[in-house]
Amino acid sequence: MTFLDSILNQSKKSDYPFDHWEYNNPLTEEAIKEIINADIPDLTKHNLAYDGTRAIDDGAAEFRKGIASGGKALKFRCFVTKENAYQFPNLVKFIEELQSKETYEVISKMINKDLSKSYVRVEVICDREGFWLKPHCDIEEKLMSGLIFVNNENESENLGTDFYNEKLEKVKTVPYKHNYGYLFTSGPNTWHGMEKKKIVKERRCIQVNYVTFETDWKVKS
Repeated sequence: MTFLDSILNQSKKSDYPFDHWEYNNPLTEEAIKEIINADIPDLTKHNLAYDGTRAIDDGAAEFRKGIASGGKALKFRCFVTKENAYQFPNLVKFIEELQSKETYEVISKMINKDLSKSYVRVEVICDREGFWLKPHCDIEEKLMSGLIFVNNENESENLGTDFYNEKLEKVKTVPYKHNYGYLFTSGPNTWHGMEKKKIVKERRCIQVNYVTFETDWKVKS
């Protein structure tokens, strides 16, 4: 179990500016290839400008509560579902590991949240030049949040997620290293985002969540 091994044996906890964990090598090479090869629309070719949200529609979190799609711009996002699972057989294996009781009980103890009735949500992401993400705290329906980076283009490690203190001052950047991830649980002062930075080609990653709303991937009892 690659992800669980990473969490148990290759992770470190930090408490500033909020509790979070960083971990190494959670993905198999086969899953990484699927992330690299995923066909993610280039927003700049659709006359859409990044507005500081992944939903593109600038919807505030309170207006997106419980919306599994994450906003109006679903067609520009790539969530792994049972419908497209045939394109991502190895990411489905990753999701199945997250669904397993052995895995979610470990995460549950780490973040002090009950995940026994949750659902797994995984999104394949490819950010391009112009992308930015304004400081925000995740919706409460995200019991666990995080990204796993796939830096196959040798982009700058500075392209990782920025963490902010309560004054919205940037105090840390999680490095954009290949096959490297972080996780935390949503809370009132878990401010994170990404400043406008130079992306030479693309910034690929997956977003990994345990959520309260329904997805195709309910955890196992």
